[in-house]
Amino acid sequence: MPDEPAKASKDKDNGGATTARPVVPTVNWDDSSMKTSYANVVNAASTREEVTLFFGTNLTWNPGEAKEFHVRLSDRIVLNPYAAKRLWILIGAILKEYESRFGALNMDVGGLDVTQRSRGATPS
Repeated sequence: MPDEPAKASKDKDNGGATTARPVVPTVNWDDSSMKTSYANVVNAASTREEVTLFFGTNLTWNPGEAKEFHVRLSDRIVLNPYAAKRLWILIGAILKEYESRFGALNMDVGGLDVTQRSRGATPS
């Protein structure tokens, strides 16, 4: 069982030599300080040392008619590259399962050219 500590055992295929099973740690999730945020917009940036994810909410009422979108950023998550890679693998698996149950998610934006700029920046 994974919750048991490593135990030495006699391995019949190894001439009776003693081998130890690897210890599988238990993760205890502490959600006492957790908060919940909703986002329908996400963006990312990276450097050699970190990957930064930005989450927010699109506040544009008529996106089909809008010449500009207003997004209120609510959360920034900074990850090291290893944690970012684990997140990428995890989200990929979740979306694969989602699409197998509910159908493919179409990400085509209809050829729209959307320019992104930070608040206060002048458009290029």
